[in-house]
Amino acid sequence: MNAPAAPFRREPAQIASDTRPVRAEAEEAVRTLIRWAGDNPDREGLAGTPDRVVRAYEEFFAGYAEDPSDLLRRTFEETDGYDEMVVLRGISFESHCEHHMVPIIGKAHVGYLPRRRVVGISKLARVVEAYAKRLQIQEKMTAQIANAIQTELQPRGVAVVIEAAHQCMTTRGVHKPGVAMVTSRMLGAFRDDPTTRREFLAMIGTPTARTY
Repeated sequence: MNAPAAPFRREPAQIASDTRPVRAEAEEAVRTLIRWAGDNPDREGLAGTPDRVVRAYEEFFAGYAEDPSDLLRRTFEETDGYDEMVVLRGISFESHCEHHMVPIIGKAHVGYLPRRRVVGISKLARVVEAYAKRLQIQEKMTAQIANAIQTELQPRGVAVVIEAAHQCMTTRGVHKPGVAMVTSRMLGAFRDDPTTRREFLAMIGTPTARTY
C-alpha cells in the first residue's frame, strides 16, 4: 500500500457508435455460438435466446453509456466545515471478466476525505456501477473508481477496497469456489498516513474471503 501512486492513465476511446454492429448482427453472433456449442438455435427452447442474450448484454454493459466523471460534478459546499472521512461500504456490484466474459460478483468500499466539497452518496454507488457494468479486471476497476473521485472532487485522499469472487476461477479453470480477491487503491492521506488508512480499514471491516 505504500508504493508510489501510479500516474492516472486515460482509457482508450470506446468504440464509436457508428461502428458498432447492429442488433441483428449481435443476435446472429449468438446463434453462431449456439451452433458452435453443438445445439440448434432454431429449436423451440433456443429460438428466443439470441434476443434475450442481446437484451441481457445491454444491461450487463450499460456502463459504457455512462461517464462516471459526470456523476461526480454535482457537489455540495454547505457542509459546516465537515472534513472528516466519508465512507460508503458494502456497495454490491456485478461485473464481467474481460478475459472470459463470466461474472465477477462482489462488494466495493469507498471513502474520501473532503477538502471543500462533498458529493451525494448515491453518486459514489453509481460510479462503482458505471465501471462495473463494463468488461473489467478487478485491479483496473479499483483504480478507475479511485482516480475518478480524486480527479473530480480533489479531496485530501481517496480509498477504495474491492472484494469479489471471479467465476473465471470458480466455475472453470482451477475450479476453486469460496475464494475472494481483494484489491485496494489508496490516494493522498490514505496512502501517506497509516493512521488514516487504518481508520478506513477498521470502518469497513477487514475484507476476508467469502462466497458471493
